[in-house]
Amino acid sequence: MRPLPEIMVAPNGARKTTADHPALPIALPDIVATAVDCHAAGAGGLHLHVRDEEGQHSLDVGRYREALTELRRAVPGMALQITTEAVGRYPPLAQRAVVTELKPDYVSISLKEMLADGDHATAMDFYRQCVGETITVQHILYDPSDLQAMSGFLESGQMAGDDLQLLYVLGRYTDDQQSDPDDLKPFIDWLRIGGLDADWAVCAFGTAETACLTAALNAGGKVRVGFENSFWNADGTLAQSNAERVAEISAIASKLRAAG
Repeated sequence: MRPLPEIMVAPNGARKTTADHPALPIALPDIVATAVDCHAAGAGGLHLHVRDEEGQHSLDVGRYREALTELRRAVPGMALQITTEAVGRYPPLAQRAVVTELKPDYVSISLKEMLADGDHATAMDFYRQCVGETITVQHILYDPSDLQAMSGFLESGQMAGDDLQLLYVLGRYTDDQQSDPDDLKPFIDWLRIGGLDADWAVCAFGTAETACLTAALNAGGKVRVGFENSFWNADGTLAQSNAERVAEISAIASKLRAAG
């Protein structure tokens, strides 16, 4: 299983547009240019979303394949992770299909979305298939119900606890999507109580993104940063680019490593 990079940039997401921020990369050339800048700023990976002709979130295999080809050429040292995010458009069948056909190196999958149709057996078969095809799955967990579901699958043996990769989403369902470093505590407690040795990362929303990601790094985790979740620097200023956000987090990570 491929390890998660310490810092992964999520430069656009599924919903935001240039109306939210003029530097949000939507078109493929802009995504590639952003990847190059963010890699230079310290991001070891990129969380990839692609859009259709109308700028809407897409799980089109052809668009993903084209994007991955261009990105591998431009940033060969960067881990590239696709998403199966549903955005209310894609049922679990469609989410599984893009992964099965594309066979990416990395993919992030919301446990909640993959279980949305209630067909848990098919979902578990799919996850086992990913393991067999060396597709690195990062399971997205939002809240206590996700933690409980994951615990059940691990305890029953339906999902392997070895090489478990997770993304904790802090504050997803709070007002105005404002995260707080204290939102991390239930996830850390869950890991400790379960005795799990997972490769985990955090993403966070709003003006406290930097504080949340710093808390994750301090706790031994990794981070996802970028305009998908927040435009704000630690000092409250609006970041001018994804690379600016990556640079701030990269500097913090470097200081923490130096401090031991």
